Amino acid sequence: MKRRDYITALALYITYFVHGIGVSILSQYKESLAGAWQAPGIATVLQVIAALGLGRLVALPISGYVSDRFGRKASGLIGILFYAVYFFGIAVTSSSKMAYGLAIFGGIANSFLDTCVTPTILEMFGEKGGTANMFTKFSMSIGQFLLPFMIGAATTMALSYRALFYLMGGLIALDGILIAFLPFPKTKKEGDHVAAPFALKKEALPAILMGFTATATFILWLNCNQELGALYGMADPSKIQSFYALGTIVAILATAFIVLKKWSTEDVLIAYPGISLLALIGVYFIKTPLAAVVAGFLIGYGGAGGVLQLVVAEANSYYPDHKGKITSVVMIASSIANYVVLALAGKLTALSGVDAPRYVLVLNMVITLASVILALQLKRQKRA
Repeated sequence: MKRRDYITALALYITYFVHGIGVSILSQYKESLAGAWQAPGIATVLQVIAALGLGRLVALPISGYVSDRFGRKASGLIGILFYAVYFFGIAVTSSSKMAYGLAIFGGIANSFLDTCVTPTILEMFGEKGGTANMFTKFSMSIGQFLLPFMIGAATTMALSYRALFYLMGGLIALDGILIAFLPFPKTKKEGDHVAAPFALKKEALPAILMGFTATATFILWLNCNQELGALYGMADPSKIQSFYALGTIVAILATAFIVLKKWSTEDVLIAYPGISLLALIGVYFIKTPLAAVVAGFLIGYGGAGGVLQLVVAEANSYYPDHKGKITSVVMIASSIANYVVLALAGKLTALSGVDAPRYVLVLNMVITLASVILALQLKRQKRA
């Protein structure tokens, strides 16, 4: 790789740093946003958060084609444009309906970034592409880890929630200008290689389904841990989020530099959801603040520590000529999870009252167990 390729990779990782903040900031400002939108309660904000998943789902069937047909850079710049609109729009809107539409834009942005960044990183780093792709999650986790501190700094400076939205909108816009002028790996021209038509392969199905289950594990945790911490008597439940992000960062560094040198990708995909499952079971039965914090770290490590990125890399290994499209398919499964499991969690919350976070834990256990079973199937296929 040339030095300029590393600059391109860094610019792409910055988009995921901003993305990590983009998918978390709404949940951190629930009360402020509900007030700004004159909404009856935070349930409206949760509906807007769910629209991020809907936006991904709407765009992914298109973004993969755009990436393979018109180039990774085109896909990335479209995503950056939509993200800038999302951040600046949320900063100024006073309507929950407008916010819902802007959240769909944020989801669309995520889709086009997925089908730009992942294929580019895999193509750029070759055999080390799977490991390099984990650093997209690392970038997201850095953003999520720093977000509470950024919110604290904004509060200390007496700035409203809008300040961070403006800051992130400006950052991703500047990064987009840089990306527009940076070199990207050359993709095969139509006349250079005749690719077989894209079709789903049976052996790729477990990886695609893990796009759903792996996403559900951390999405459900992210959206119930604050309430669970309060239920277990935590004075400051936001600490769970910080330990979750720390666990994710530790997992990515450990996996990239230690674990993958000794274990296969399939072994990691079995072990990490297993860690999350044990953490969920533990925090269900041990109702203490310490258990909630430890579970946050372990689920950050096992649930969000690059599992989805390894699943995408695994699926890509079956489709050397259709990286953009198969990335879209896995991320469609991920988007369905983002939308469906939050809707299920919302219904459980409405029906279960104060104990709702514990019912969400049970739902998460079932889905995470499915991840372990699917990963075992991937392992069996590799042995066959």
